[in-house]
Amino acid sequence: MSKFDHKLEQQRRIQQLKTVLRREFAHLTKINKSKRPWHLPIIAAIAISFPVFVGVYFGDVASGIKASLGAMIILNLPLAGALPYRMVTVMTWGFAMALCFALGLIAQQISALRLPVFTVMSFGVVILSRYYRQPPPAGLFVVMAGAIALFIPVTMTQVLAATGLVVLGSVFAMVVALLYSLFLLLTSPASTVPTFYYESDTISDSIIVASFVSVALLLAVVLDMPYPYWAAVSCFILIQGMHLRTIWVKQLHRFLGTLVGMGVASWLLSWGISGWGVAIAILLLMLGIESLVDRHYGLAVVFITPLTIVIAEYGVSMPLDQTTTRAVIEARMLDTALGCAVALGGGLTMRAAVIRKPLRRLEQSILKRFSSQT
Repeated sequence: MSKFDHKLEQQRRIQQLKTVLRREFAHLTKINKSKRPWHLPIIAAIAISFPVFVGVYFGDVASGIKASLGAMIILNLPLAGALPYRMVTVMTWGFAMALCFALGLIAQQISALRLPVFTVMSFGVVILSRYYRQPPPAGLFVVMAGAIALFIPVTMTQVLAATGLVVLGSVFAMVVALLYSLFLLLTSPASTVPTFYYESDTISDSIIVASFVSVALLLAVVLDMPYPYWAAVSCFILIQGMHLRTIWVKQLHRFLGTLVGMGVASWLLSWGISGWGVAIAILLLMLGIESLVDRHYGLAVVFITPLTIVIAEYGVSMPLDQTTTRAVIEARMLDTALGCAVALGGGLTMRAAVIRKPLRRLEQSILKRFSSQT
């Protein structure tokens, strides 16, 4: 090859690289048009923050936050189908939320049960989200509730009361979901319920996601991190919505969003907010999440990260002083770094044929056995 041809080849490769980078940058920065009603973020934010306002009024913010965890099932409200379908879906997620939280509280009493219970919990939430095509954040807050329950200081005698608060929040969300669904059905005709069918690799992907989220939790416990559940949650934020064809775009969205979100959380906690400030912060953060989640998930993660930190910290202790805030942010940064590293490993695993092939054989075996029994 002559020097001229070699130079032309170099220019061609550089041009191809520039084209790819421009295309990927445009994809990363693209803001999609929202397909949801403009008032949905307002309804969701009010439903989730209202229990916190009630808790502040009665001087028990921690209980209000536990109830707000249950109220987060309103995020799973379908915007298609008749009223029974919508309400059954919300109630199903309400049951999942209460079950995961209760299992987490019970498992923490016996340390050896924490990891296996969390693994099963994560697998169930992921496969439920995938099968019913739940949009992000899908089952994130259900997994978060279960993970937090594994480590918050609750005795066995307090399990029933704590779980009852979550159930109470879920019931409130169901009432709001019912009223809002009636409003939607009265103002617009009911759209057709999407056809649900088993999508290939659902079990395989769920196994990979649950395994790596559990690895993040295990590593955080082994390394004696003060808040091990946050490593699992940050890993789940990154990995839970991935599909093979969009893996790196999703990863970069969530990774950058998580990093920026840590800065927002640090700024928010530095204010030393308490009481009404916590309730208002949760209201505004939820409003931001629901306004952005279907436009640009990376931007939504900027608000998801501080929301999860506020819920986790103020759901246990109040208020946070400057020293505690600094320690929380430093610990969260380490936990987030660990969770992101594990999630990136999970992303690579999703593309590894050596892992995919045996998992697909296992999946086919399970499906054959299930179909033969039915």
